[in-house]
Amino acid sequence: MKQDIHPQYFGATVSCACGNTFETGTTVGNLNVDICGACHPFYTGKQKRVSEAGQVEKFRRKYGRRRK
Repeated sequence: MKQDIHPQYFGATVSCACGNTFETGTTVGNLNVDICGACHPFYTGKQKRVSEAGQVEKFRRKYGRRRK
C-alpha cells in the first residue's frame, strides 16, 4: 500500500437512540445513530409485514382482467 494516502483509522463508540452502545473502527470518530441492530424492526422480529392478499386484490382492482 502507498504511504500517506489513507485516512486515519481508529476505534470509536457507536451510541444508538435506544441506549445500546458498541465499539467499532471508523475514520470519523464517535457516532450517534437513530437505529441499530438491537432495535431495528427487521432484526427484532417486529417488522410490519404487508398482507400479500391485500396487495393481490389491489393489483386486480387496479388492472383487472380485460376481456376480449
